[in-house]
Amino acid sequence: MGSWATFWTTLGGLFSYEFMVRALVIGLLVSLCAALIGVSLVLKRYSMIGDGLSHVGFGALAVAAALNWAPLAVCLPVVLVAAFLLLRLSENSRLRSDAAIGLISASALAIGVTAISIRGGVNTDLENYLFGSILATTNVDLVLSVVVCLVVLLAFVVLYHRIFAVTFDQDFAAASGMKSAVLNALIAGLTALIIVLGMRLMGALLISSLIIFPTLSALWLTRSFKGVTVTAAILAVVCFLVGLVVSYMSGTPTGATIVIANLVAFLICYASSKIRLATQKGAGREAQRTAAGEARGGALGATGRETERGALLSAGEARGGALGATGREAKGE
Repeated sequence: MGSWATFWTTLGGLFSYEFMVRALVIGLLVSLCAALIGVSLVLKRYSMIGDGLSHVGFGALAVAAALNWAPLAVCLPVVLVAAFLLLRLSENSRLRSDAAIGLISASALAIGVTAISIRGGVNTDLENYLFGSILATTNVDLVLSVVVCLVVLLAFVVLYHRIFAVTFDQDFAAASGMKSAVLNALIAGLTALIIVLGMRLMGALLISSLIIFPTLSALWLTRSFKGVTVTAAILAVVCFLVGLVVSYMSGTPTGATIVIANLVAFLICYASSKIRLATQKGAGREAQRTAAGEARGGALGATGRETERGALLSAGEARGGALGATGREAKGE
């Protein structure tokens, strides 16, 4: 009882700080949006765009810090431009999407490292963007998170069927009259906004995990697009809450703890899927054995009945033959 009382007291203290409440709201909204957008990105094999854009964001932040400019005012438009550029490169050139992501992310990271070396080192604000910090979140981040979350939810409600079509067959969507280029641009733009908002909390090195992990975990539990979307959203929110609480109580880095929570959820979903598959296979084999036994028993029963019927007929014929012979002998006498 004492340990539980201590746990609830400590958990209650989590919400007594304004920065923790702000980080909680921002993290929940960013995790939810990242999971929803991540479903389409992962299924289109475009999930590494989050990692590439986070590197671009870090490079933009490094340049802004070197020039003493406002970080968010520089990072947001640069990441948006990079997202649209990645989209154009992957669609209208010989470059594959993974090659385009590697090209732009490596270049941006090199520019960021060079800017840091010219400036003379990493300051606290830039380190917070690199590794994440719940203390670094501001009210501006909170407002932007609410706005972006509303846009993402509205887009999924209104454009659900169009997003579904573009995700699985872009050519069919274009042939059906859907503006697939506009939908892809919308997804890329929302991804860029989520990356920028989540970098301050999760860090540029870890923010892409919010896009990838929930969808991969959900794919082990369900196969329908709607089921994966709902499951990924629930897993993202739960893992963020678990990671934030564990981080607060154990003193571990927030972003890393949240990623570990997502990793544990992925392993649990993977194991449960394998166990369920093995159980279904065992039940299927048992049903096959049962059906084979019933068929064998039926065949043996039919064979026994045929044998018995043949024996009766043979006995009847023998008896009839004996009677006939007796009658002929009596007539001869």
